[in-house]
Amino acid sequence: MSGFKRPREAMASLTGMDIVSVEQFDEGMLRLVFDTASEMKRMVRTRKKSDLLRGHILANVFFEPSTRTMCSFDAAMKRLGGEVISVFESSSSSKKGESIEDTIRCLECYCDVLVLRHPEKGTAAKAAAASKKPLINAGDGVGEHPTQALLDLFTLFSNHPSTTDDLVLDGLNLLLLGDLKHGRTVHSLSLLTSKLSRPPRLTLVSPEVLRMPASVTDVLRSRGLKLEETAKLEEALPGADVLYVTRVQRERFASADEYDAVKGAYTIDAAIMRTAKSDMIVMHPLPRVDEISTDFDADPRAQYFDQMENGMYVRMALLALVLGADLSKL
Repeated sequence: MSGFKRPREAMASLTGMDIVSVEQFDEGMLRLVFDTASEMKRMVRTRKKSDLLRGHILANVFFEPSTRTMCSFDAAMKRLGGEVISVFESSSSSKKGESIEDTIRCLECYCDVLVLRHPEKGTAAKAAAASKKPLINAGDGVGEHPTQALLDLFTLFSNHPSTTDDLVLDGLNLLLLGDLKHGRTVHSLSLLTSKLSRPPRLTLVSPEVLRMPASVTDVLRSRGLKLEETAKLEEALPGADVLYVTRVQRERFASADEYDAVKGAYTIDAAIMRTAKSDMIVMHPLPRVDEISTDFDADPRAQYFDQMENGMYVRMALLALVLGADLSKL
C-alpha cells in the first residue's frame, strides 16, 4: 500500500496478543498491520506462499456458520506454511455441556493460535481470558468482528491511498447502509475509524428499527466523529465516497414477522447507482441476499470481492504478527 512504511522502531507489538476488539488498536498498530498486509499481498502474487509460519498450528473454532472468515483464516495460515485444525459446534464437546473456557483450554494444547466465532456477544473475551495462547475474535454475536473491520479499513486505504505516512480519511464520506442495529461489521468498522486522528464523516442509513445502537453512536460522537442519520438512501447516496452495504440479518430477529417488515428495505442496483459518484466504491462484508443486485457486479465501483481477497492478506498479517514471525524473511 503506497504511503505506508513499517516504523524503524516498532510503534506497537502484537506478539502474543489476543485480538478481541477494535478498541485495542491505535494508529501505530494499524499502520503496522496494513503495511504487513501489503507485503503479504505482494508475496502471494509473486511467490504464492511462504514458510514464515512453518511448524505453527492454527485452531479454527467456529460455533456459527461461516464461509469467508473461516476459509480466509485457513488459507492465510497455509499460505504462510502453517497448518490448521478445525472445530465446529456440531462436532464439539459443547454438545455435551462443556464450557467455552474448557473447550479453549483443551484446544490450546494442540495449537499455537486460536480463531473463535461464537453466536453470543462477549464470548470471545471470556475465551481469551481462559487461553494462554493468542486468540482472535472472528465474530461474537451482535458484538464485534475486529478482523472484518481491519480488512474493511485496509480496503478503504487501498482505494484511497495516503500520500503521507498518516492514515488520512477525513476527506471521505462513508455511508453505512442496512441493518446497523445487528451488524457487528458496521459496529466494528465505525469504532475503528474513530481511532484515527483524521477519520471519515459517517452517514448512517437504515430503517428506524435498525438504527445504529446508541452504545455505538454515543462513543463515536464523544470522539468527535461527524455523524448523520437518515432512512432516505436516495438523498444520502449522491454525496457518498464509499458505500458499505449490509444485509438484514434474519437470524438476529425474534420473529419472522419482524424480519419481513424490514427485509428488502434497500436494494443497490445499476439504476440507483446512476445517482452515485463515478469514483466511489461499494463494499459489503457478504453474504448478500437481495441488497445488492447482481446487475451491479460488473461495475468497477463494486469492490466486495476484492474486499474479501484483502481479508486473507490482513489475516495473514495478523497471524504473523501475533505469532512473532520474523517479517524480514518474507
